[in-house]
Amino acid sequence: MQSQTFPVFDLGRFETAGAAEKTALGAEVDRICRDTGFLAVTNHGIAQSVIDAAWLKARAFFDLPPEEKQRSKAPYKGYPYGYLGPELEALAKSRNVDTPPDLKESFNGGPLNVPPAMSDPEALAFCYAETIWPHAPDGFVDAWKAYYAALEDLALRIMRVFATALDLPERHFDSYLDAPISALRALNYPEQHVAPKPGQIRAGAHTDYGSLTILLPQAGSRGLQIITPDGEWTEVPPIPGAFVINIGDLMARWTNDRWVSTVHRVVNPPAEDGGRDRRQSMAFFHQPNWNAEIKVLEACLAQGEAPKYEPVRSGPYLMGKFKATTK
Repeated sequence: MQSQTFPVFDLGRFETAGAAEKTALGAEVDRICRDTGFLAVTNHGIAQSVIDAAWLKARAFFDLPPEEKQRSKAPYKGYPYGYLGPELEALAKSRNVDTPPDLKESFNGGPLNVPPAMSDPEALAFCYAETIWPHAPDGFVDAWKAYYAALEDLALRIMRVFATALDLPERHFDSYLDAPISALRALNYPEQHVAPKPGQIRAGAHTDYGSLTILLPQAGSRGLQIITPDGEWTEVPPIPGAFVINIGDLMARWTNDRWVSTVHRVVNPPAEDGGRDRRQSMAFFHQPNWNAEIKVLEACLAQGEAPKYEPVRSGPYLMGKFKATTK
């Protein structure tokens, strides 16, 4: 499971394992999620052609002139989807830390379908808002949707690993995830031609909000760091053929803080190590159904222990977190 000091999990092995081996693999995931909540997943079953198409179309979009990208910008402050230009977000503000805006731009898209029975006006205005699709490059929308659908399926399969890790039935979480309100974000950290402002980095220190995040980092890139249990910032290495997975605040809440939603950031490495080079990544923020009640799991409570958290609804919880980060 380990690659040097960073844990690597073979998802295909888990999915073809017998009950005893699944239990053992789940126990290892439980340990990782108690420790840092970050691991790499290999043998994930997503075709490389799907990954490459989404990556290359996103890069081609970010290569467009600014005025072309602005045609698909979010129509007003706080709108969740579409293009978000440089220095319009400061993720550290989600932790009440005031910093200069992050050195990045992004394109963001939401669920591919709206459930027929969905009538909540807040849900329709936020998580199920229309994605503002770009007009170029050709094939962007199809590549994006194929990648989104593949990661939605991957997230469900990883949640089955998580259920096993928590000594729950493997499909325990399935009913929470039949209409997830996940978001896909392509991130571009432009080449830096001038020195950053004091305290300005590519993505401020933050935790993610939902159940889990599936990150595709640029091969060979540096700068993604997590706080390890010893309190030190430690770099997360890109691992060929793997996605980086981390749990979010909602999963920590669900497990009564048995699992850790780890603070992470994207810093500027030294210039001689490519610190001013362009960097790209794609992050899929998985979130249970809008109306899913997230209540501390009984399996995560010791005998006589009280839950730390009151139940929340997945959608309104996410919405409140998101709105704290926009400039």
